[in-house]
Amino acid sequence: MDHHLKVKTTAGLERLCNTTRSEHMFSTEPILGIEILQAWFAGDAYDNHRHDTYAIGITDSGLQSYDYRGATQTSTPGSVMVLHPDELHNGRAGSTEGFGYRMLYVDPALISDAVRSVSGRPSALPFARESVSNNPLLSSAVQIASLGALQNSESLASDEILLLLAKGLIAADSSCINPRHKYSIDYRAVDLAREYLNAQEPRVVHSAELEKVTGLSRYDLSRQFKKVLGTSPYRYSVNRRLDMARRLIQQGHPLIELAFATGFADQAHFSRLFKAAFGMPPKKYAALKVHQYKL
Repeated sequence: MDHHLKVKTTAGLERLCNTTRSEHMFSTEPILGIEILQAWFAGDAYDNHRHDTYAIGITDSGLQSYDYRGATQTSTPGSVMVLHPDELHNGRAGSTEGFGYRMLYVDPALISDAVRSVSGRPSALPFARESVSNNPLLSSAVQIASLGALQNSESLASDEILLLLAKGLIAADSSCINPRHKYSIDYRAVDLAREYLNAQEPRVVHSAELEKVTGLSRYDLSRQFKKVLGTSPYRYSVNRRLDMARRLIQQGHPLIELAFATGFADQAHFSRLFKAAFGMPPKKYAALKVHQYKL
């Protein structure tokens, strides 16, 4: 895992399949709320962690295994994987040949908007009961995104991808088709809270601030925020700061400066939370030399 990259950075994911087989990760900055990652690992890839986005991807080669919601999942080439926001999981090769995959990390707010448009009613985020499947709608979305459709931040491409993701997730969650519960959600308040947290990076935000911004009590906001975005305001805030730290690592900033720069109490606290979010400590992430690329 701590190998230096031996692969050549390219302009698009479609050309990464023939690179030298050393462990690597290529990722984009979020493009219209969608981050695209392509990676190959020989063995253990990620320790237990969780993130506040949907993770929807395709296994390209080998067997990809991970522990998720109390069971071991194994994805074979061509299979689609869905990991819900804020769900603990890890990642490793299921055989000695290693595994390669492509993954979209998608802002749950965008999925929520698309699902609401498709279903015509307020609803909780879809939850795919089967983490590994052959869902053709989700597969199409990953293929379109990873082959350059989001180049130049084309919003029409983003709309198509999000609509496919929403339809695929609705198909995977029957409760979206026949809802048992009626949801009362103040989408405006949730949007205000999310926008405020985004704007405060990397400062620590307190509950009273969000109550003032949204007009909801901290408990009502926390409940509704999770319904719409799949995670709590606290976790969302922490992950925005950790995303900032990840960008700083990719830009070559010294690790010793990151805790202070991103508003954490000390280096040990920062390292623990970084590993909990990304499945590896900052030092290991920096040694992997994750390449950013533009489609």
